[in-house]
Amino acid sequence: MEQRPLGSVGPVSVLTLGGGGLGQVWGVTDRDEAVATVREAVDAGIDLLDVAPGYGDGEAERVVGAAFDGNLPAGVRVVTKCGLGNPAAGDVAALLEKSLDDSLQRMRLSFVDALLLHNPIVAQAAPGTTGATSADLFTEAVRPAFEDLVRRGRIGAWGITAVEEPDVIIRVLGDQPSPAVAQCVTNLLDSPGDLLMPGSGGSRPRDILTAAGRHGVGVMGIRAVAAGAFTDAVDRDLPPEHPTMVDFRRAAPLRELAGELGESAASLAHRYTLSMPGVDTVVLGVKNRTELRECLAAASAGLLPADLMATIEARVADQISK
Repeated sequence: MEQRPLGSVGPVSVLTLGGGGLGQVWGVTDRDEAVATVREAVDAGIDLLDVAPGYGDGEAERVVGAAFDGNLPAGVRVVTKCGLGNPAAGDVAALLEKSLDDSLQRMRLSFVDALLLHNPIVAQAAPGTTGATSADLFTEAVRPAFEDLVRRGRIGAWGITAVEEPDVIIRVLGDQPSPAVAQCVTNLLDSPGDLLMPGSGGSRPRDILTAAGRHGVGVMGIRAVAAGAFTDAVDRDLPPEHPTMVDFRRAAPLRELAGELGESAASLAHRYTLSMPGVDTVVLGVKNRTELRECLAAASAGLLPADLMATIEARVADQISK
């Protein structure tokens, strides 16, 4: 599988196996199928696994532990996360370390290649909130705690979830020391879906992507199929007003074009994100081997030519700002 440099983390496969599907966030699967999916992904050349405690209350991490029993195949690396929220500054280091310890125990590992802040960084967050970390707290306590974990050899690098308030995120990407990696929304409609908190002013994902590249921050592209919106059919029950269903309706031109080209909407959406400048690896939200194989085939089909990229963008242009 093609390799691309992921910032200071080094070369990784262009596909990353994400933990959302493995943890049953994106629909029902079971432990045996999830474990088989991890093993098949690694056998196919995927060498980066992206999990989190929040994916199925630790289930995605337990899947990794069950798949390899603490003995990762050579060259395979793991990213996990911590949903820290906005605690008191004096509590940050202990909370990060406790989250890391719990994750390592579930995965049966002693080290992760990167630990990411799972929740967004915002200009202001109420004390004690669980949904976001204030920029001041990040600068004062979170970033130094991450750096300390790197110095002590507990993690290889650290990163952020680069969504929510773009001006704040862009500033964090440029501050020193900068994150090694950032998870950025990367899809043809620039849609973060339900990642944005109520009242957010928008995400400007392409500005964030550009800023990450400018500062040498590795980019893990997320939401390539917008939580299932850019597929032929959403495979879980959601109300019509849910952001995924809104995006599904907006993506009708993509499905039409995919049909003309003789491939699935999900395949075309993944190929689009793989072809976006600045994306180092695309995080897959697959929950079974069937979905995995579709993504592997999309990667094998190669980058989209410039004229097809332009055609896709023209087809959905009137939907991007909605």
